[in-house]
Order: sequence, then C-alpha cells, then structure tokens
Amino acid sequence: MSTLPVYRWRLAPDGLATRRQLRAAGLRPGGQDVAAQLERPRRRRGPLVAYLYRVDLAKPVRPMTPAKWAALAKANAARRICTACRRDAGYVIPAALGTCVPCAYPGPNGPEGSTR
Repeated sequence: MSTLPVYRWRLAPDGLATRRQLRAAGLRPGGQDVAAQLERPRRRRGPLVAYLYRVDLAKPVRPMTPAKWAALAKANAARRICTACRRDAGYVIPAALGTCVPCAYPGPNGPEGSTR
C-alpha cells in the first residue's frame, strides 16, 4: 500500500481538485482513487484534511432525470409538512422544533390564533 502525497493548504499542484472544486466545474471523481491529500493546519487541533482527485480523469456530472427531479420535489415537500397540524408550513420545518412555529410556540388562542 503506497502512501498519498500530502500538500499544504493552497500549495497543491495544478491538475488536482477537491470534490467541491470538481462539482463547481461540472465534474465528478468518476470512481477514481484519491490522488493526494491536502492539509490545512489548525491551532490546538489536528489539521483539516481534504482529498484531491485528478481533473483529467474526472467525468461529467450525470444529468438529473425526470424521476430524480420528482423524488427530490417529493422529499422537499415532506420537509414542509407539520407533524402536529399536518399543514404545509410554507418553509422547511426546523429539525430542532419538529413542528411548525405556530405549533411549537402557540399563542394564547392556540396554534389557530397565531398570525400567519
């Protein structure tokens, strides 16, 4: 097993990119192995590590199919439904609350009496 080359922050050679950099260019790693490692030093903790991939071996991002778009729309719609009142909140319900804001913090008249 060979070790990966390690580069310091901002000192990686051209032709290598992180997953985010590949995605911004409309590419994906495409099954290739990690080519190198990037380390950003931090005080009092271990370094931040990012893996680098070869840009010349990267493949284009697969396009979204109509079925994927439909599944994504359904998942996002489910995140907007309040579990208590079963209404569409009009926004993504925070996971910390678990319910829409009127149900989580009812006014003096209950969730129905709050202003929406």
